[in-house]
Amino acid sequence: MAEWPIYTVHQLVELGVIERPMDGNHGSIHPKATDFVESGIPFIMASDLKGGRVDLVNCSFISEERASQLSKGFSKPGDVLLSHKATLGRTAIVQANDFPFIMLTPQVTYYRIKDRKKLNNRFLKYYFNSRQFLDIFEAWAGGGSTRAYLGITAQRGLPIPMPPIEVQISIAELIGPLDDKIELNRRMNETLEATARAIFKDWFVDFGPTRAKMDARAPYLAADVWSLFPNRLDEDGKPEGWTTSTIGEEVDVVGGSTPSTKEAAFWGGDISWATPKDLSSLSTPVLLSTERQITNAGLSQISSGLLPVGTVLLSSRAPIGYMAIAQTPVAVNQGFIAMICKKRLSNVFVWLWTQANMETVHQNANGSTFQEISKANFRPIEVTVATSDLLRTFDESMRPLFNRIVSNERESRILATTRDLLLPKLMSGEVRVSNADRIAGDTT
Repeated sequence: MAEWPIYTVHQLVELGVIERPMDGNHGSIHPKATDFVESGIPFIMASDLKGGRVDLVNCSFISEERASQLSKGFSKPGDVLLSHKATLGRTAIVQANDFPFIMLTPQVTYYRIKDRKKLNNRFLKYYFNSRQFLDIFEAWAGGGSTRAYLGITAQRGLPIPMPPIEVQISIAELIGPLDDKIELNRRMNETLEATARAIFKDWFVDFGPTRAKMDARAPYLAADVWSLFPNRLDEDGKPEGWTTSTIGEEVDVVGGSTPSTKEAAFWGGDISWATPKDLSSLSTPVLLSTERQITNAGLSQISSGLLPVGTVLLSSRAPIGYMAIAQTPVAVNQGFIAMICKKRLSNVFVWLWTQANMETVHQNANGSTFQEISKANFRPIEVTVATSDLLRTFDESMRPLFNRIVSNERESRILATTRDLLLPKLMSGEVRVSNADRIAGDTT
């Protein structure tokens, strides 16, 4: 890496640059299922490292009393986290938070810098993200195995380049804004999604406007929208004039399959082919591309063919519940319920309806090895259908919101591509910071 000196983790510990890296508690001292609580001290797994930050909202929690009984794995703001078991190479910097500390599982190591005049934590994180590091890390851990693991002792031998601190800071300040904008887009999309879910729930699950009219409460929507809601519920408990249908009657429900992997002619084309894995890493319900592509010959092996832009995708097994709306024509494997929305329900409505009814979807699933929702069991799930005027108004309200989510996701993809192009070149010294700054400036 350029002409920068390289030290092992162990050497940096001996030199007082970093503290001895630590992971979470192993064996009998590891928290048990009964130790987890609704709120308390965050208990962080590899899956909680998202977008370079720690998900401190959706993670598990243990009580502070139980956490204080543990012997190690106490992490604090500024620590660089690295996942080292099964899910390799996820990173984050622990952000400022209101907890006295957070706890790590044995899947995650913290790296804590002692001498900030020698090593910058954002630089260290970006180095951990670099292909140069990950190639070494995955090879040492047996990265092709589901049991891939690189424990604390082995991590002591990992190499870390040490350019001058000014260079480290410059690299961090160059890559950082790209990551910051990606994170801003993610949070904006999270807010937009929450807004869409809240409106859907109020209108079509709780029947809020109709109940407000029944209670003679003041309108809380624009007059033209308010007037579209019935004044009372019918004997079935739904707004008067609305109908009960099934999702199978309202959308075309199809599945997919996998062309033979033994036939090279089926693979490596330019047709997107999705698996649930493609949805598992999405931060928003937007599918822009897929990991694998097939040829026309491969597509001919899939009875559902090429699904159009706007198809709502739901993973139907292992696990049930990943969702996205395709923004590119796509074929799918057998792990999906795909919903083509050509009738009165828009794809945004169907996406939100499916999310709101996920518990029912799970209740209709079966399987001994793993739960799966079949097309036959999915199609009969009931859906309450409003009047066409209200459905149209809802879609007109939600469409700009969803389009903004898509736009943010496209921008984030471009920024991530730029970051991933620059990072290895910066780390290797192939591109100097001054030149990279110009390249990055063209995308921000």
